[in-house]
Amino acid sequence: MSVFLRLAAALLLLAAFGARPALGQTALVKEPAAAAGPASATLALGSRAVFVFRAPLSGYTPQDRADAAERRLERALARNGPHQPTIRSIPEGTQVLLDGALLFLVTPGDVNTLAGDTTELLAQESAAELAKALRERREQRSPRYLAQSLAVCLLATGALVLALRLLGAIRRRIRRRLEVVLARRLEQVRLRNVRVLDAEHLIRFASRASDLLAWALGLLAAYVWLAFVLSRIPLARTWGERLQGLLLDTAAAVATSIAHAIPGLLVVVLIVALARLATLTLASVSRRVESGELHLGWLDRDTAVPTRRLASVLIWLFALAMAYPYLPGSHTAAFQGVTVLAGLMVSIGASSIVGQGAAGLILMYTRSLRKGDYVGIGDVQGTVVEPGVFETRLRTGLGVDVAMPNSWILSNTIRNYSRAVPGAYVFDTTVTIGYDTPWRQVHAMLEEAARATEGVAADPRPYVVQTALSDFYIEYKLVGCSALSTPRNRAELLTNLHQNILDVFNRHGVQIMSPHFMQEPLHPHVVPPEQWAPEGARREGA
Repeated sequence: MSVFLRLAAALLLLAAFGARPALGQTALVKEPAAAAGPASATLALGSRAVFVFRAPLSGYTPQDRADAAERRLERALARNGPHQPTIRSIPEGTQVLLDGALLFLVTPGDVNTLAGDTTELLAQESAAELAKALRERREQRSPRYLAQSLAVCLLATGALVLALRLLGAIRRRIRRRLEVVLARRLEQVRLRNVRVLDAEHLIRFASRASDLLAWALGLLAAYVWLAFVLSRIPLARTWGERLQGLLLDTAAAVATSIAHAIPGLLVVVLIVALARLATLTLASVSRRVESGELHLGWLDRDTAVPTRRLASVLIWLFALAMAYPYLPGSHTAAFQGVTVLAGLMVSIGASSIVGQGAAGLILMYTRSLRKGDYVGIGDVQGTVVEPGVFETRLRTGLGVDVAMPNSWILSNTIRNYSRAVPGAYVFDTTVTIGYDTPWRQVHAMLEEAARATEGVAADPRPYVVQTALSDFYIEYKLVGCSALSTPRNRAELLTNLHQNILDVFNRHGVQIMSPHFMQEPLHPHVVPPEQWAPEGARREGA
């Protein structure tokens, strides 16, 4: 905190011993020349400006008028009178007098009429400034006042030192308290028994924030001290008044801004509360639909969750649009620029996102896909793992996860194998058998293989259809359903089914004519049962 003291001392020395007029002397300050007309001149006593001459009078320039006023003021001060400034109105303007003697005349050319000033009002202000300057002149020559001011300044400095030391002690105590509290609270923030947040970084950030707040309060205390001390020094009192005025104006501006923002913030709070109430009501209805307590014609368990999410997003977007005009600073150029930039980024990058989201909503509300369904999309077959808003993930029988954009899914044919029997799925497999094998025998053998396969449901019972009479063979398709009691992976079930089909056909000596039949072989292409497990082959049950 010693930095504050050094800075305050330097400013105080600069204010007290800086270049300024000698005690009791007047000073003329020439202002820059305007674009047109004569340059204005300022009459000052000590460090305080008394009046600014802006217009010529009877051939005398503003500088000549200021020089004459300075000479009259020096003569009036040399008479050692009561030094009482007054004003007097005459047809040409308003006179400013000191102990009844004329100092200068305020003419209509010196007045800013656009601001509503008059010669009398400007003369009153000049007389008041002259009275302050004369009082400061007397105080500067009074040893008693200087001693009192020195004592008061020393007391103010002691109070500043005490406040800075107290602020430093509070800062250190807050830092220690923050370290303990944050370390204990962050230790409890865990996800699956793993600490999520790094306490060291947050503790360091909180410490830096407390240091910054302490410095801000220390600078404010030093600012108040400097303004007070300068106001006790006659020649530097104008500086103190400016510092005090700046501080008060800033505080008034902040308070006014806060007061103006309170009604808008209340409206924002009301909008947020209504939006929160709407989302909570929607969540309550959605939970009842998900649990089956409530039944709505257009809303079921599958669409309850996406409907709740979509409606919540729409509610909060509507709330944001309604609350935006009431946010503090929403009408500023910076706020509007950020809003335009965000809108531009969304409009450029959201075209494909909106398309994917719309396709996902169509799939959800048409109920084409549900979690756990076994479907075929394009050349991919698998179980629906997660039907998302932008993409849908399938897991194939080989354990491969396939992510598909919803817009691509919507443009392809969806084959759902899980809707015939709830909780199960339909499967089929095709074999090609020659014309010399009775079709009734083929039907019986395929049904026998299906009955021998674990995981194939007996009800509805598997059935066989002849899908084509090709040039060299007949195509038979076996259609069945998985069993709910023994759920199996589709790939595993089809593997077992194909193995049983091969065993049954080999046992009955029937050839499977795939890929193509060209001519009758000399020996049937079958594997007799005694050769099903040659040396090196995996035996059943192994």
